[in-house]
Amino acid sequence: MPRRTETTFKGQILHSIKIDKLKCINNINTINFFPNPITAILGPNGSGKSTILHAIACIYKPDEDNNGEDHKLVDFFPRSPDAEWNGSSFSVCLSYRKAGQLINNEVKEYGKANERGSRWTQIYARRPVRAVYYLGIDKCVPIIESEKKNNFIYDTTILSDDLSRIILKKASYVLNKRYETLNDHQLPNGRRLIGVSLGNVRYSSLSMSAGEQKVFLILNTIFSAKKNALIIIEEIDLLLHEAALKKLIQVINERARVKNLQIIFTTHRESVINMSNILNVRHIVNIEERSYCFDETKPDAINRLTGDRVSPIEIYVEDDVAASIVSKICSSLKATKYIKIIRYGAAINVFTLLSAELLKNRNVENMIYVLDGDTFIDEAVKRERLNKVLTGTDDQAISLRSTAESKITQFNLPAGYTPEKYIHTMISSLNENDFDGDLSELIEAARSIQYEEEDHNYINGLFESLGINRETGLVRIIDLAVKAQEWTDFIAPVYEKIKPIVDSLNESIVNR
Repeated sequence: MPRRTETTFKGQILHSIKIDKLKCINNINTINFFPNPITAILGPNGSGKSTILHAIACIYKPDEDNNGEDHKLVDFFPRSPDAEWNGSSFSVCLSYRKAGQLINNEVKEYGKANERGSRWTQIYARRPVRAVYYLGIDKCVPIIESEKKNNFIYDTTILSDDLSRIILKKASYVLNKRYETLNDHQLPNGRRLIGVSLGNVRYSSLSMSAGEQKVFLILNTIFSAKKNALIIIEEIDLLLHEAALKKLIQVINERARVKNLQIIFTTHRESVINMSNILNVRHIVNIEERSYCFDETKPDAINRLTGDRVSPIEIYVEDDVAASIVSKICSSLKATKYIKIIRYGAAINVFTLLSAELLKNRNVENMIYVLDGDTFIDEAVKRERLNKVLTGTDDQAISLRSTAESKITQFNLPAGYTPEKYIHTMISSLNENDFDGDLSELIEAARSIQYEEEDHNYINGLFESLGINRETGLVRIIDLAVKAQEWTDFIAPVYEKIKPIVDSLNESIVNR
């Protein structure tokens, strides 16, 4: 029987990774890598970002044509007198096609038994096939720093193939330089270096800046990779200025979508959060003996989780629209000075964030967690989510879940509505003749927007129509929505959570 030929599967995707124990990561909730093809992993030093990349790099093996690199867990987690890595365990969920058959959401377990001297599993030969490329920090070290010579001779060839032309074009865009040629320099020992010409100047990678060298390395990897490849980049922001990083991510995103690439990188640059329309943003935080992953969250929420309370009352919301609504509620209670509003991003983060506070034994009496009210609506659904992060059947676990349930509230929305769509509806229902000037203009602008496929555009469209910035526009919109008869019912659940805490705080201040 002929030996079966293995090739890279089509339609490959790594959906998620769940790490029970690996290096500094303990019992982290599932890290998802969708809906976008690119995932940015953020977190403080020592939080486990690199550990996650190392684990992912070892999931697959190259095909028989050696497309990709063959990384093994023992390479990243070598045995030593201080580290056997026994008891390490993680699992991944992935999908692929093999011999025309769709293998969907398959879970594979990796790890090392507790016994001393045990081996890592899975068996390396049984790993699924995929082209994987790992760009570690070591590959960003300037070439000149690793050279011992001080004199070089090489033959130069100007590269004119399609790949070289596209790399040159994209590098010019990312680095804002008008490169004219991409060159190949061959040393007498057979080693090759890249080079470029810029105006009357020609130089090799020996003379490139570290950031410049890194951009060419990443672009070459991205544009050389075959379809469905997985590319892992450690600290993508290292040595790059802000504008270059943003452009590089844009270029990577375009290529990833054309070639079905999956790209996962770590970064310390929180500005990537502003690119969450094309990136999956994941924050990794270690608290006490547990690790947490937050989806699409905001820096304030993470900073609060790892720092000290600065305001008597803290209210957590999904986004700036919810923050503006809550701010208006607090203003009506004359409580603005007591309250800090913190945005946590995606709705699912509320369960992890609240659970982390409780597990740290923090006092959550004056904390309120607000959902928009368009997802996780039913109490049973909220309870199910809390059960996943606050596990256990003992009295303490039951008590913590009960406390958590009492801290979550939401706006009162009609079925099928988001806050943006409902606020637009409220404003449109007002009579513009009852208002003067800019408020009347705002009502007319709202009525001109009849239908939007994306609910956020019911609000964004008003900003564009009136030519006002978002911060100013939200204040005006909420000030007007308050006039609608539906407003009181809309905010009621949140108002009823905030008012008793404010009243109690006012009473304690009066009695001092």
